Amino acid sequence: MLSHPLLPKLRQLKLSGMALTLDTRCAQAAATNLTALEFLALLLDDEIERRQQKRLKRRLGESGLDPGKSLAQFDFAALPQLNRGLILELATCAYLVKGQNLLLCGPTGVGKSHLVNALGLEALKRNYSVYQRSLQRLLSELNAARADGSFSRRFNKLCDVDLLILDDFGLRPLTAQGAEDMYELICRRYERRPLFITTNRSLNELPDVFGDGLLASAALDRFTHHCQTVIIRAASYRQKGHRKEEPDMLESSS
Repeated sequence: MLSHPLLPKLRQLKLSGMALTLDTRCAQAAATNLTALEFLALLLDDEIERRQQKRLKRRLGESGLDPGKSLAQFDFAALPQLNRGLILELATCAYLVKGQNLLLCGPTGVGKSHLVNALGLEALKRNYSVYQRSLQRLLSELNAARADGSFSRRFNKLCDVDLLILDDFGLRPLTAQGAEDMYELICRRYERRPLFITTNRSLNELPDVFGDGLLASAALDRFTHHCQTVIIRAASYRQKGHRKEEPDMLESSS
């Protein structure tokens, strides 16, 4: 079957999905008496599937999301107080149509980054564009873009991506330039594109991050206007694991 006359034509037309499954489909057609149209439909489905998977892989690489941190892998049992229904509702991506933001607050190590990453993956699966970065890394990228002349293009892309996820907001106070960039980003996305933010800070501490009361008030007023807020109160997963390991470590060293 490797010398099938269709193969070079499929390769010439760059129909790799059809070329890869041609042998299987030919055998299936012979075994089940498929009509020519049924045979063609199956090959076209194979091509569409391969292109979709290739596109998803490319967009996943560009997004900064971790494919290993999905909702299926999130331990909801460890956070019984978490509103699981709300998280599953967010997974439907209805917020993208509404331009609704998400603020996820809680101490270090309770799964905030995993949750927003998982929601980003759900959006990506539905063909939405997603970009995830820690806030400090994003601001560093913007500063680098200023230096090489690509700032406008990069900033416009951040404004237009369907879902922007900023992790670790407020881990460090913003510089004056960083506060202005954050304000402009919130304003440009306001009521157009959702913004997800995770933070270790409490709600009343968020204005302090900007270092400018007026700028903070204007930015946070817009961000929280259409926003779901989830507050997680729990001990760190990492610290729990550390405490469980300590007795074994002590025992093995004695």
